[in-house]
Amino acid sequence: MATPSLLALALTDVSNALPKDYLLAALSSPPFVNVPGAFNTRDLGLLPTATGRPPAIRPGFVFRSGGFPAGVLPDGGEAVRALGVRRMFDLRSVQEHTQQPDPEVDGVEGVWLASGEKEATVGVEDFVEGEGEKGYEMMYLDVLRVYREHITRVLEHVRDRPGEGLLFHCTAGRDRTGVVAGLLLSLAGEDRDTIVLDFLLSRIGTEPAREHLLAFALKGSKAKSVSTPGFHNLSQLRESCWNAFVKAVQRDYGGWDSYVTGTLGFSDEDLATIKKNLVAKD
Repeated sequence: MATPSLLALALTDVSNALPKDYLLAALSSPPFVNVPGAFNTRDLGLLPTATGRPPAIRPGFVFRSGGFPAGVLPDGGEAVRALGVRRMFDLRSVQEHTQQPDPEVDGVEGVWLASGEKEATVGVEDFVEGEGEKGYEMMYLDVLRVYREHITRVLEHVRDRPGEGLLFHCTAGRDRTGVVAGLLLSLAGEDRDTIVLDFLLSRIGTEPAREHLLAFALKGSKAKSVSTPGFHNLSQLRESCWNAFVKAVQRDYGGWDSYVTGTLGFSDEDLATIKKNLVAKD
């Protein structure tokens, strides 16, 4: 049997475990990178594109990941430094960060901000219709609002430190991390299909922690069980849900550029520098 493509593997229903051989092959290949003790870690500059051209973001600059438990040390810390990462941005809530603070990695500055607003919330009932597009739209717009200070710090790094790699993560490296990744890929001029693929790849990257994350989602959504209407849609990543969110960004903010300048307060010159630095150092 032929090895499935990354996209085909990413479309596997979340209710089913991924075949171990296929999973290992995927996690051992770009854009995934190995950081012992962490999961769902990948280089946005190594994403495969539909045409085979190089990805828009330069390799070795922007990394995304799932959580960084204390057990990531020491091997995981060494791996992060070896990637060239000099700042690690924690996109988690106050409660998540308090329960499991990021480990201190020598040579890597940890950045975390306590949001003063209500944490982004998820209501499983919002995911019942269709493939859950309404719920994803609401949840991801909430990320743009609640975590705007965190996103600002990430963009400031891209603007001011183009020679220093950065990594950002949340608990699963899926939703909050996915929103920031989509923003950066869009600013870099990446094509839609590649951005959608990056979004869907979290299905593969989170597989090692799938059961734990499903339990985390059950608790966060207050669903009674995995059979609660809407929970499967909440747990399953789909292209239609990402597209619904992007349309909402256009509707509510006028697009990604306008979100960066109008809501986050960056100047047009800042935005131009951020776009340039994502693609090249100089």
